[in-house]
Amino acid sequence: MEEITTRTKIGRNWYKPQIYNKISWKPILKPNKPHEKVPLKCHKCGSTSHLANTLPKKTRINEIEIEKDDIKESKDVSVHENVSEPSEEEKLPDELSIENISVSFEVTEVHTHLPQYSDECMDLIHVQDAKIQKTKPARGKGYTAGSACITNIVRNNREAKINLDPGPFCTCVGKDYLDKIYSNWQDKLIPIEGIKFSSASQNMHPLGIFDAAMIFPHPTGSIRLKVEFVVMNNCTSQHFILGNDYLNIYGIDINHHKDRYFTIGGNESQRFAFPPKRRQITVIRQVKNVNKEKFVSYELIEAQINPELTLEMKEELIEISFQYREAFASDNEPPGAIKGHKVEIMLNVERPYPPLLTRPA
Repeated sequence: MEEITTRTKIGRNWYKPQIYNKISWKPILKPNKPHEKVPLKCHKCGSTSHLANTLPKKTRINEIEIEKDDIKESKDVSVHENVSEPSEEEKLPDELSIENISVSFEVTEVHTHLPQYSDECMDLIHVQDAKIQKTKPARGKGYTAGSACITNIVRNNREAKINLDPGPFCTCVGKDYLDKIYSNWQDKLIPIEGIKFSSASQNMHPLGIFDAAMIFPHPTGSIRLKVEFVVMNNCTSQHFILGNDYLNIYGIDINHHKDRYFTIGGNESQRFAFPPKRRQITVIRQVKNVNKEKFVSYELIEAQINPELTLEMKEELIEISFQYREAFASDNEPPGAIKGHKVEIMLNVERPYPPLLTRPA
């Protein structure tokens, strides 16, 4: 039995019992030290002023300078190996050595994203047709696909229109339009002399510079722009014109891909949409009639007015409709509530029945 128990190890523990030392638990109090923030560094150049995704002049980082010692060593190795030297035509310059081939490819890829430039010696290669983003109009109707970059702004709690036009080199506004929006603009006019302005069709006559602060409204937060407009005496446009000068100063980018919008300061998270192309019925701001504005906003919201009518014709049509506004029934009134618009309903229970009520055989 003893031999069997020793061989089978019956009644023995396979693991040694662990002896736990009873130690009284005491909390370890650590001094409160301020959290030291590790400065973020660029993993390409090691600078703390920027990160790798916003690295300026990326092409300069990958440049490799060949030292003179490396050139001498390469020449010594070629002599010992008794390798025949290539001719002068087959020699590569130091900038295009084998060690820098990968770097040169990376640099050329970066240069392909640069703006286009004209060179007489440059050959046109890899010409591709541009991809159409929207439905192309019929032949001879391409001009119908265009739309102006006119949006709404606010100044002194009054609405106005402004055109984001990168064509003109200066920001300007017409005298007639400024008279409709601001009556005392001449008191704040800055004189201007000795400068000539011209458009594509005529010479412009500047009167001075009008300094204004324009607010672009946005649901998440409006943006104020301080702009200097050159007031033109013979400008016939009925809106402000924000030229190429302030488009570059504030970094205003206009995007025509699918949904048309523009951004200010390169902030893609805050996009400003252009108003729809459909003309809306509005009332002149000079006529302060609250009832008339409510009538146009609620009763005539679905009315379709011929776009060929002039502004005076539209104002006259709206004025006549407002005078006879009692003839328009609202949604809360039943049919026939307005005099002259009574509805007669007759129930027919005799044969022949109306065709719409007959059941198919």
